[in-house]
Amino acid sequence: MREDVTFSSNRGALTASLKCEIDHHTARRMREKIDGELFLCKPNVLILDFSAVRFMDSSGIGLILGRTERAVAVGATVRLTGLSDTLYKLIRLSGLERVKNLSVTR
Repeated sequence: MREDVTFSSNRGALTASLKCEIDHHTARRMREKIDGELFLCKPNVLILDFSAVRFMDSSGIGLILGRTERAVAVGATVRLTGLSDTLYKLIRLSGLERVKNLSVTR
């Protein structure tokens, strides 16, 4: 099985590159991995890179909200990047763009 999330770190930023569809089954594993790395690194910003994600259901919205809450706990903000048109529309419709400490770039 290929990795569903990989990490890189640079100048206070931790990037989590998400590499699979995000649904109920994958979201739990991804949450655990991201939280572990987040608390280990304590970055200034957590970047969630969706470049390789082609599908996300409401579990992905929960994943984003939960990671934002965890990031704030360690003093970080969250940035979403690499969103396809479909994922960007889902983010906008869910209201995530208005969440404090969370920024969305395409």
